[in-house]
Amino acid sequence: MASATGATRSVVLRLDDLALPPRYLTFASDLPVSHLLHSLPLPSSSFYLTSDGRPFAASAPVASLPPSGSLQLRLRALRGWGGDGGSTCAESRDCYLSMYLAKKPDKADPNEARLSRFTCCALSGEPLAAPAVVDRLGNLFNKEPLVEALLHKRLPKALSHIRGLKDMIPIHLHPKPGAADEEVRFQCPVTGFEFNGKSQFLVLRGCGHVLSVKALKEVKAPGCLVCHKEFEEADKMPINGTEEEVAVLRQRMEEERGKLKDKKDKKLANGLSGSKHADAAIADTEKLDNGKKGDAAPAKRYKAADHAPAYANKKVYASIFTSSNKSDFKETYSCRSLPLGRN
Repeated sequence: MASATGATRSVVLRLDDLALPPRYLTFASDLPVSHLLHSLPLPSSSFYLTSDGRPFAASAPVASLPPSGSLQLRLRALRGWGGDGGSTCAESRDCYLSMYLAKKPDKADPNEARLSRFTCCALSGEPLAAPAVVDRLGNLFNKEPLVEALLHKRLPKALSHIRGLKDMIPIHLHPKPGAADEEVRFQCPVTGFEFNGKSQFLVLRGCGHVLSVKALKEVKAPGCLVCHKEFEEADKMPINGTEEEVAVLRQRMEEERGKLKDKKDKKLANGLSGSKHADAAIADTEKLDNGKKGDAAPAKRYKAADHAPAYANKKVYASIFTSSNKSDFKETYSCRSLPLGRN
């Protein structure tokens, strides 16, 4: 490249750090040295120039080069170099390594989480075993740890909807043959589907038997397929259902509790009203006992003699029903007088 004055200069650009052959260039003497590097795809911050072993400013004109006209391009030693051809732009290698050494939270396997919900107690995490119960939202529990947590008031906030034994529904799980030592130990008694969460299961609130949804769909029957006890559609409760199903169960639970509360309030109100009437009746009875004005006449005492037949002696007839008449005889050394009717 020639300038207006026509003065040029030959330059040798060595690229040993890039493993490239040297370049022989001819440039105008008044141009800065940085023009020699326009053809190299490198950012200016990643290299510097030297001439005869000394740093050389890229903004200096080509005419200021030494007589040898040799320039050496050097790469800057970046701290934190990854050793794989890339750069982390980190100030130290520690930052680069900590990025990989930092522990990341383990992602829960959805299959394992699903299996755990059907094979373990939702409270204690122990394997599900009889006696087992289900709450009104379809969660599975071992009865013993749940009752113990209720007694000691140690239920977590997520299970605050369980207030007592009435919120527990005893269930009957059908054991899987030969699976006593396996993780999945129960199955549907009709279809044989494993109780592992891959198939939907229901519990019948009336009898507590656990059946697969497919079994109830394929076998149309008005009663339980195990014990034949009749049930209604509302008695079907999904186990570990979806969010929509749990929302429906929660709404049903609140409605049932509301109806029960109204019934108790009504019964309590009736009880209070009945107690008032009872108090009034007691007061009236006390008035009768005290013989106040307006009291009813006392009932006539029954006497057997008044109902004796016309041909019978009243005294003899009355002695049949009473032993109040006693003999006038007194005891002697040889006899004992007894009441009439007993000798």
